[in-house]
Amino acid sequence: MRYTTTLAAAAALAVSGVAATAGGLSEEVMEAPVMMEEPAPAPAASSISPTYIVVGVLAALLIAAAAAE
Repeated sequence: MRYTTTLAAAAALAVSGVAATAGGLSEEVMEAPVMMEEPAPAPAASSISPTYIVVGVLAALLIAAAAAE
């Protein structure tokens, strides 16, 4: 019985000791804010594919050649 009482008292002291030091007395430590680097915007691109331009020029040349005859 005496062992159980001693064990219970030790457990109570251990729990109260942890609860008493949980907050601590030191100053609050603030972490530096995380800076997110935004990706550079993509360069402006044409909305028309270069393939369509080449095909259009070839078609215009064929039409001009056919009209010249």
